[in-house]
Amino acid sequence: MFKNYFKIAIRNLWKSKGFTLINIAGLAIGLSCFILIALYVVNELGYDRFYPNAERIYRVDADIKFGGNELRLCVSSDPMGATLKKDYPQVEDYTRIYASEGSKIVRKGNDYINEEKIVYADSTFFNLFPQKVLSGETQTALFEPNTVVISETAAKKYFSTTDASGKTIEIDKKPFKVTAVIKDMPRNSHFHFDFIMSMKNVDYQWNSFLSHNFHTYILLRPGTDYHAFEKNFTQVLEQHVFPQASQLISGLTTMDEFRKAGNMLNYSLMPLTKIHLYSQRYPELEANGNIQHVYIFSAVALFILLIACINFMNLSTARSVSRAKEVGIRKVLGTRRKNLISQFLSESTLMALISLTLAIVITYFVLPAFNDIAAKSMSISSIFNPTFLPFLIALPFIVGLLAGLYPAFFLSKFKPVSVLKGKTNAGFKKNTLRSGLVVFQFFTSIVLIIGTIIIYKQLHYIQTTNLGFNKNEVLIIDGAWALNKNDEIFKNEVLKLPGVESATMSGYIPVNSSRSDNTYSRDATMNQKNALSMQTWKVDYDYIATMGMQIIKGRNFSKDFSTDSSAVILNETAVKVLGFDNPIGNKIYQNFPGGAGSVMKVYTIIGVVKDFHFESLRNNIYPLGLFLEHNNTIMSFRLSTAEVKPLIAQIKNKWIALAPGMPFSYRFMDEAFNNMYRSEQQVEKISITFAILAILIACLGLFGLVTYMAEQRTKEIGIRKVLGASVGQVIGMLSLDFLKLVLIASLIAFPVAWWVMHRWLNDFAYRIKIDWWVFLIAGVIALLIALTTVSVQAIKAAMANPVKSLRTE
Repeated sequence: MFKNYFKIAIRNLWKSKGFTLINIAGLAIGLSCFILIALYVVNELGYDRFYPNAERIYRVDADIKFGGNELRLCVSSDPMGATLKKDYPQVEDYTRIYASEGSKIVRKGNDYINEEKIVYADSTFFNLFPQKVLSGETQTALFEPNTVVISETAAKKYFSTTDASGKTIEIDKKPFKVTAVIKDMPRNSHFHFDFIMSMKNVDYQWNSFLSHNFHTYILLRPGTDYHAFEKNFTQVLEQHVFPQASQLISGLTTMDEFRKAGNMLNYSLMPLTKIHLYSQRYPELEANGNIQHVYIFSAVALFILLIACINFMNLSTARSVSRAKEVGIRKVLGTRRKNLISQFLSESTLMALISLTLAIVITYFVLPAFNDIAAKSMSISSIFNPTFLPFLIALPFIVGLLAGLYPAFFLSKFKPVSVLKGKTNAGFKKNTLRSGLVVFQFFTSIVLIIGTIIIYKQLHYIQTTNLGFNKNEVLIIDGAWALNKNDEIFKNEVLKLPGVESATMSGYIPVNSSRSDNTYSRDATMNQKNALSMQTWKVDYDYIATMGMQIIKGRNFSKDFSTDSSAVILNETAVKVLGFDNPIGNKIYQNFPGGAGSVMKVYTIIGVVKDFHFESLRNNIYPLGLFLEHNNTIMSFRLSTAEVKPLIAQIKNKWIALAPGMPFSYRFMDEAFNNMYRSEQQVEKISITFAILAILIACLGLFGLVTYMAEQRTKEIGIRKVLGASVGQVIGMLSLDFLKLVLIASLIAFPVAWWVMHRWLNDFAYRIKIDWWVFLIAGVIALLIALTTVSVQAIKAAMANPVKSLRTE
């Protein structure tokens, strides 16, 4: 029987080549889109799940609100992990990662290479995050100072072999013993390191519960409810944090008093498996994904697949007239309805299998381009892994059932007497379900169009809004400390080059830079009312001018004032928090507690800089102070030439002369700024791509529907033309019904699209308004696309000679 079904299916598909081509093309494109996005979603959801105890590992996060500042941190204090393990038996183990020092230089021969994937970690790191060992061993690898574990890539890069354990490598001009070589960390990990150095090499003021600089991970014992465990942080605050906080904040008697004053210090646990998609804190070890994007793309994948299935349903029911007599004859000959249903479901499943085969081929060729857009490295082999393969096998049967179920029941219910008399009206008399399906297709397309326009507008707003500094034509040289005492000489030599306007040395820049939060007060004795928590940036005399910032009160740092070493320039937000009406000349105080050895620094406010964005536009602007102090971490040059490449070559030559063998690493500020919004740019590109594909699939179905409509109404069109109807009237008659459906789809899509994009924009503290004309443009685009698609076939039908259609009457 199934063999017979297969033969009939092949014969029917071959007989209706146009129908088959449209359906297979639409299904193949839809399935390919679905597979691509499914690969992306599975990849995103799979982060960090490969660790043996992944479900029991948690990161300690901190939320702080104090002194006009709000911090959402993924780091905690250095004693936190040890305290939790000592005081609470639910904690089986812990480890810390210290990444605050940033990149380091590693010697290779006579040259030095700047390495960014380099951190310090406790000796327990590999207890929580075991890695495949290629050389040496990891159990005791970081017990001693001056030891390092390196990755396979680093071993091949510096030793040309993975058998490097026991060898010595020079990091920041200090010798380190390689105690193990590990395989490169899996791509779907929320961190990737090439060098892991012993925590015993960190130069740090230990045992402070008030300083948060360590990524702390704990391993809870089996059966421990982490939500219940989080309640213990209240006790940690009272027993460990409060005693140190009370030394710094005068008059503080309890943590409850601290909270009642509107302040906050809370700790929470972030499950390891949720970090990649749910954590948007500072300072993440790497840029994370976003669960909203997973939800959005999952919905897009499902909608595109449904659009392709809807095409099949619509075209199958639309061409029912051509198969009505077949159904009638088979019923007269005794075929049961369930057999007819099986036949039609077999046809839809066969078509889905053919489409899936073609979809896999399409996916193979477009996957590299998709990887570029999504910043992934997925391979086609991923669809054959044990997790994905069962789903892939089931997909054509699910699609075949989904797409073929309604047409099967629709066609099999025809009455043989009626259809054999030619009285069937199944084809294109009003069909509510088919109209609803067309509405759904264009509803999805319109939502995608609106989403794409709004994402583009938000990214354009980010690029064009006044940031408070000028990011254009600024060359940044990282690791300028490698120049040592030659830093000022290098700066002055570069300033002599044509095309260089100004230069500055600093520890911080407004884009993709490290941060430094410190606490100050308006009065000599800090309390909860006069405290100021703000960014502390060390800069030089030329920083504000080079960055294109604006002094709105007071003055800039000047060499004419020797007292500027104890001066500060605040941003507008810091002045508001302090409550100064006229801040110039007032002082702020920084207290370092320590009993008899306590130290207080006093700074005089000499200027106010206009607020500038030093973080993503997702965040508000918080207090910030600029302090005059030598720091040669970063050197920035404002350029004024179109001949950038020759200028960079000249700058590099001067670098080589003053810092031979040291790495020369540069970037441009506008590029660094754009990198802060890479995930949004990826969403925009993916949205545009799949919006176009969704519209293409919908148009394929619409084209097929119009084609069958024109065929069924050939005689009606002929009669109308004989009676004097113009070509335009015929085109309008054929197009009007579909344009009404697009209008209905638009009205439904507008509020849904507004809700979805409003939620997306809420992630940005600074965002655009959703204008009414965005919906109008999306609706007009959908109407024009539908009209163009319908008109192609409608014009052909309207131009046909009526004599040919009426000669048999």
